[in-house]
Amino acid sequence: MAESTDDLLEPFLSPEENGDLPTASKSFQTRSRDPTRITNVVSDSGDLDQSEVMMHRAAPLSPEMVYEKSHHRQPIIMSDSESETDQSESTLQHRSGGCLVYGTVAVLVFVNLLNYMDRFTLAGVLIDIQSFYGISNSDAGLLQTSFILSYMVLAPLFGYLGDRYNRKFLMAAGILFWSGTTLAGSFIPKEHFWLFLFMRAMVGIGEASYSTIAPTIIADMFTKDRRTTMLTFFYFATPVGSGLGFIVGTNVAKLLGAWQWALRVTPILGVVAVILILLFVPNPPRGEADGGNARLTNTSFLTDLKQLCRNGSFMLDTAGFTCVSFVTGALALWAPSFIAYAMTDGHKPTDKMQADIALIFGGITCAAGVIGTVAGAEWGKRWKKSNPTADPLVCAIGMLGCTPFLYFALLLSRTNIIVTYVLVLIGEIFLCLNWTLVADIVLYVVIPTRRSTAEAVQIVICHLLGDAGSPYLIGIVSDAIASGHDNYIIKYQSLKYALLINTFVCVIGGAFFLGCAFFIVGDRARADRITRGEQAPEIADDNSHFPPINDPGGSVDVVI
Repeated sequence: MAESTDDLLEPFLSPEENGDLPTASKSFQTRSRDPTRITNVVSDSGDLDQSEVMMHRAAPLSPEMVYEKSHHRQPIIMSDSESETDQSESTLQHRSGGCLVYGTVAVLVFVNLLNYMDRFTLAGVLIDIQSFYGISNSDAGLLQTSFILSYMVLAPLFGYLGDRYNRKFLMAAGILFWSGTTLAGSFIPKEHFWLFLFMRAMVGIGEASYSTIAPTIIADMFTKDRRTTMLTFFYFATPVGSGLGFIVGTNVAKLLGAWQWALRVTPILGVVAVILILLFVPNPPRGEADGGNARLTNTSFLTDLKQLCRNGSFMLDTAGFTCVSFVTGALALWAPSFIAYAMTDGHKPTDKMQADIALIFGGITCAAGVIGTVAGAEWGKRWKKSNPTADPLVCAIGMLGCTPFLYFALLLSRTNIIVTYVLVLIGEIFLCLNWTLVADIVLYVVIPTRRSTAEAVQIVICHLLGDAGSPYLIGIVSDAIASGHDNYIIKYQSLKYALLINTFVCVIGGAFFLGCAFFIVGDRARADRITRGEQAPEIADDNSHFPPINDPGGSVDVVI
């Protein structure tokens, strides 16, 4: 009896391809050590004659021959690509168990919640910390800046490791380290502010391990609209965790009589998170949900960086998110203190006032985050059906829409505090429209084996030019305007003028997102072709080897 087609092709297949990779119709992939020798052997009838198989076995085709040959055999894997990725996602969920897949997302959401709770607990007790250590606004700004700097410096390392090694163990180790340093920082005496500053910086190392890796695990389990939905749940934790940080931190400090207790809540929950990750979070094959894990191999870190820098959508999306990071970083640290100064008559805000402000501001942040994140993701999904550039356009609308509300919230803060809270709520809703969409853009314009690196690069850029410096910059400008005066009314005025910088940054961010819309269709099509094995990564920018297939090129006309 003649050998079956599977038997004939078996020498060409890796272990993953020999049974684990779901395929659309009867398409068989072959791969050699040369990444450009990627062939898709497809038959009209679904069968291959043995002479053709032997030809592939004897002489792998060049990229040009593959493209020419595939266009003389129908059907080719263009129109079926979406069904292939859907089948891949369904197969992955079937193997992992549906409950486990969604349970994984729940665990990642919980850890992301802790991440932002820990980051913004400090803002809820900032005035107490300043009094305890006797530091100025600029020194207080360094607390956030030092954390972001270490977070930013270590992100590329974890991005590199996350693309190559077991991601669940990297996350677990990082979270354990972060929990330990947060707890240790709560015991630093008042004579050693710089040691406290150092411990806050160390917290950033642990958080870098998580933030670069977690979104890529979600990306490897879901595709298209379902991926966007899961990312929406994941990024709920950003504003909700921030709001809980204000609320829990302030009220725990008030209840137990010392601000240090505010820093001891998240470490306990962090240990729980580590246990949950080790027990329930898998390490899915990279790119399997996209139907491409068997076709992709890692390239060098330098090659990854070069390709990311040449990706217009990724770079402009990152630039826009840098502006988002600048504004959120400045507001997160200084907004509660600014509102407290606005409500006093030149005296230091009381503990009760600070607790009340933290509760209200935290509630506003949570509500704005839930509304904005859901609205942005849903708006993007619906608009994208008629306009493929919808995601960056929604992000641009969010940044530009935030600007007037933030401006008038600052100007009216002493006139009517209720109006100020309403304006802050609306402004934050606009600002939160982009949280899910920014991440989703990165995941679909970058191939699976570069996603952790892309997340790391985005973290470095957006924190280096965003919230690493914005709290410190606002503190310096505020101190310069106050000119050494210790009156709380002067502190209010100086902080108000310093915070107005954020309105200009919002406009700049909107412009970057508008620019991203001109590149996103071409970059997404290119990433899809590489992931499906229709174009080799090394020649990703040389379309002479693979003429565009339903691809308008590197840029498109934007439909608004």
